[in-house]
Amino acid sequence: MQVEMKDQINAVVGRYQTRRSAIMPALALVQESVDRLHGDVLKEVADVLEVPEIWVYEVATFYGMFNTEQVGKFHLQLCTNVSCMLAQAERLLQHLESQLHISKGGTTPDGLFTLSTVECLGSCDTAPVLMVNQDYHENLNEHRIDELLVQLKRQAAT
Repeated sequence: MQVEMKDQINAVVGRYQTRRSAIMPALALVQESVDRLHGDVLKEVADVLEVPEIWVYEVATFYGMFNTEQVGKFHLQLCTNVSCMLAQAERLLQHLESQLHISKGGTTPDGLFTLSTVECLGSCDTAPVLMVNQDYHENLNEHRIDELLVQLKRQAAT
């Protein structure tokens, strides 16, 4: 891990009463600069925070916002909780799988898209919801998804 990253993590630690409380923000910082939070990275975070490695591993694997596996340039996370399910999220998942030619949990061969489902994105009033990386796309239907995929492919080409 670069010295700059260690310094940033240590700066975050200062905001908390215990070093353990800084695990989530430290992982978020590190994730911005690595492709995935694998074992070596988790160990380094634990070393910087001076906490047991298992604590860092537990947080990284519990929360869907952390990628412990390689994901595509665009990580598509479709909410499938009750509100989104009632608003046809399952149908949208099938549509995404069909359009991208991958199943839930898969990544397109070109590494552009990874498709996942998540338990809740906390946007029930605008269901169904899809998060692309950190951006929300709400009130979706098949047509809006198709437009979004075209836009993302264009963005990747530039």
